[in-house]
Amino acid sequence: MMSTLMNSLFSTLILTATLVLVIIIVLPLPRPVLSGPEAEAIHAVLNRLDSQKSSPSAQESAARGVLKRLLPSHLHSFQFKIDICGGSSCFTINNYKGSSQNGPEIIIGGTTAVEIASGLHWYIKYWCGAHVSWVKTGGIQIASIPESGSLPLVQDGDSYVWWDWERWEKEIDWMALQASSDVHFPLLQKFNVTARDLDNFFGGPAFLAWARMGNLHGWGGPLSQNWLDQQLALQKKILSRMLELGMTPVLPSFSGNVPAALQKVFPLAKITRLGDWNTVDKNPRWCCTYLLDPSDSLFVDIGEAFIKQQIEEYGDVTDIYNCDTFNENSPPTNDPAYISSLGAAVYNAMSKGDKDAVWLMQGWLFYSDSGFWQPPQMQALLHSVPLGKMIVLDLFADVKPIWRTSSQFYGIPYVWCLLHNFGGNIEMYGILDAIASGPVEARISENSTMVGVGMCMEGIEQNPVVYELMSEMAFRSEKVHVLTFVPFGDSSTFMLPQEWLKTYSRRRYGKAVHQAEVAWEILYQTIYNCTDGIADHNKDFIVKFPDWDPSQNSEADVSKQDKMHILFTLPGTRRFLSEDMTSDFPQAHLWYSTQEVINALGFFIDAGNHLNGSLTYRYDLVDLTRQVLSKLANQVYIDAITAFRRKDAKALKLHGQKFVQLIGDIDLLLASDDNFLLGTWLESAKNLSVNHKEMKQYEWNARTQVTMWYDTTKTIQSKLHDYANKFWSGLLEDYYLPRASTYFDYLLKSLEENKDFKLGEWRTEWISFSNRWQDGAELYSVKARGDALAIAKTLYHKYFG
Repeated sequence: MMSTLMNSLFSTLILTATLVLVIIIVLPLPRPVLSGPEAEAIHAVLNRLDSQKSSPSAQESAARGVLKRLLPSHLHSFQFKIDICGGSSCFTINNYKGSSQNGPEIIIGGTTAVEIASGLHWYIKYWCGAHVSWVKTGGIQIASIPESGSLPLVQDGDSYVWWDWERWEKEIDWMALQASSDVHFPLLQKFNVTARDLDNFFGGPAFLAWARMGNLHGWGGPLSQNWLDQQLALQKKILSRMLELGMTPVLPSFSGNVPAALQKVFPLAKITRLGDWNTVDKNPRWCCTYLLDPSDSLFVDIGEAFIKQQIEEYGDVTDIYNCDTFNENSPPTNDPAYISSLGAAVYNAMSKGDKDAVWLMQGWLFYSDSGFWQPPQMQALLHSVPLGKMIVLDLFADVKPIWRTSSQFYGIPYVWCLLHNFGGNIEMYGILDAIASGPVEARISENSTMVGVGMCMEGIEQNPVVYELMSEMAFRSEKVHVLTFVPFGDSSTFMLPQEWLKTYSRRRYGKAVHQAEVAWEILYQTIYNCTDGIADHNKDFIVKFPDWDPSQNSEADVSKQDKMHILFTLPGTRRFLSEDMTSDFPQAHLWYSTQEVINALGFFIDAGNHLNGSLTYRYDLVDLTRQVLSKLANQVYIDAITAFRRKDAKALKLHGQKFVQLIGDIDLLLASDDNFLLGTWLESAKNLSVNHKEMKQYEWNARTQVTMWYDTTKTIQSKLHDYANKFWSGLLEDYYLPRASTYFDYLLKSLEENKDFKLGEWRTEWISFSNRWQDGAELYSVKARGDALAIAKTLYHKYFG
């Protein structure tokens, strides 16, 4: 039985720069959307990439490797075959017509091993009711798959940073199912820049991605030779496995970001210093990186050498190169002629190193710096390269699609991308209806230049329902109706499951449980229905504590707070905290009725009578309980500040104690699941070290990224503090709890002494504590303790009973 996939412009594309910030998965499309010169140019690229893929037998073997790691008991139940599928990127699923005992039952064909793996995933999802998720979101549920020999017949109509090879192998398998020595060192040595010169150029392991984008330099570094050698070996393994599976890697190209030492070697080169990026005092030790002007001939020389160095190191594995010269850094002028020359020079450097090069560029700048990138500037950059030699990632299309407001990127091919997660925050959030319809709307729109769909999240291993649905959109030619049954195509297509979300619940937990299905329906209508257009970045007050002086207020402000409190707690209403608060009051993103989600939690806890043995259920239970309690803590904080402004010390003390108690209770809850532990993060960092010095550096990197993130002074927190905030047991108990406790102590002391809140003193004490914690070496548990269901029940009755 053949899937609905017709011709596509791209098979799987993976961005594979060592320690990249964003993982990109570009999946096939149901049919081509371009015609004329654009299509010819893109197909020429495809033909070139196809010629570099592994042999059919090697890809079939690689697909069997995925099966062996996923379902070793069913290794002989499936037969895999590379199949052209009529020239399309597609997969087919058929019953095996042979009659040998203990032989294959199902045969899956596909254009590449990626499509075969996708077909396998589709079969075990929709014929066997299985579920595959990240290990840290509950892992796999395969209990519903019948034993080998009894598989159901197919009916017609139907940050990455600390990962070792074992973890990367699992992630590549997930990518397929769903659809180092850094080259700078040998390269720049050719231009007389020494390894010592680079010590202050690269960021540390947890911040290397931002250093590569030219946002910062030196922070958390330097990189040791051991680290570089490890990453080179790891990178080669990743690339090898990707090629075996028929994936197309994306490698970086030279963006112009250079070390300061290059100025001394080439004093006549056009090297400028960029502006500050989020430092607290524009400290040049960390900010204001150096950019080699693309118009300088040296830019082309280094860019050409950069590409050739990668080919020498990795082999001729791709023609797709990513480059983001001005990611959150604006060009020195908005002159379209200059911007056009800039883009042409960037591409010229690529094509000198690889004559078939295609530039893959993030479209994030068109959203994040929309004031600068007006139509003339956008067109100048997008049209600065030959037709078919640039592809844009519409990075935030799930919320802010640029294709709608840019005339389809002014005719340039683009990929519809889901960003979804910022900073690796743990927050239940999503827009399921936008995911279920957005890629299809873009593909069938007039003059569409869309050539693929992708997932470009800053953090993974959260909200599995979002990624389950998104991965399917590569194989859907029509919109998915998440909760309503509609006929889906003709007999040659897959049948859309009745009520997608209900089947998701059954697959994820291995059985149908009514209370779980009711809970998911509520979650779909609330948490996973964020339509306010606000980019979600978890600002719950536990993990993004307001750093402000709440003393200044008026009676009108206090009265407004009372009204806001009523609106916040009314059941059945959708409120956004920012709408009902004065501008000087802290804001947390809230887009749904908290009472409705509390009700969903009640149903979900009841489902535990049937699902308590399920790891996927336990993960979702802990995550949902955490979500509900964190939103409650937001309200408790507001109550505390309102009491402070009313000079009600008794109420302030009561609410402050409740806030701190909530942190402790949430930490206890998180400790009951292996996937919410700080210790796992820290140990994975330390395990990559080969000596004590490296262990100390890696642990500092890991601790700093999830707390202060960037630089501070004695009295000013980092502008990016809590950017990568996490709800992890250990982090709440030892970091967030003492921060909140100290803050409320200062507020209470202010009232008792009838003095102004000493914001400067509070900041000094807190920053000193934070810096000591970042330098610490305390051990944290890597094993869960406690009964998650029992703890969730206790907390539910404690706060909502």
